[in-house]
Amino acid sequence: MKNESLKANQLKYKKLIIAVSVLIPIVVAILFRIKLEGVQPFTFLPPIYAAINGYTAVILMIALWAIKNRKITLHEQLMKTAIGLSLTFLLMYVAYHLTSDPTPFEGEGWIKTAYYFILISHIILSVAIIPLVLISYVRAISQQFTSHRKIAKITFPIWLYITITGVIIYLMISPYYV
Repeated sequence: MKNESLKANQLKYKKLIIAVSVLIPIVVAILFRIKLEGVQPFTFLPPIYAAINGYTAVILMIALWAIKNRKITLHEQLMKTAIGLSLTFLLMYVAYHLTSDPTPFEGEGWIKTAYYFILISHIILSVAIIPLVLISYVRAISQQFTSHRKIAKITFPIWLYITITGVIIYLMISPYYV
């Protein structure tokens, strides 16, 4: 009976994870095509959401330290904070792009190649991280710690890469903001 309940719960979470993982990139892509007219551009947001990326990277590293040192409650709180910060980043990022024209990167030569490599890998992995974070979280809250550890070993370095490259992208493009 308990096994059937666990499987039903897993199926429910699986469907929700798939839906959220598909909907977020689609909604963001749609919102990128919308420009709110008559609204003051939110040009103040990029340094704020870049800082949020930086804070998230630090929190992820502290959370790794916490779990390795068996500080489970601290790890749990830090991971919830990292998820909350990532959602805040996403909302600010979308708000900025709804109100502001995209900023073209004006660097030349190898720096332009490096910028676009970092940007493209960052974007692709930002889409891929959604289900990984959700699966990791669901496995943790449902106390499936062995399978949580397995997926977290994949999720952590990708999420950390995304947060660090988010800061790098901001630093590389910030001289070109109007």
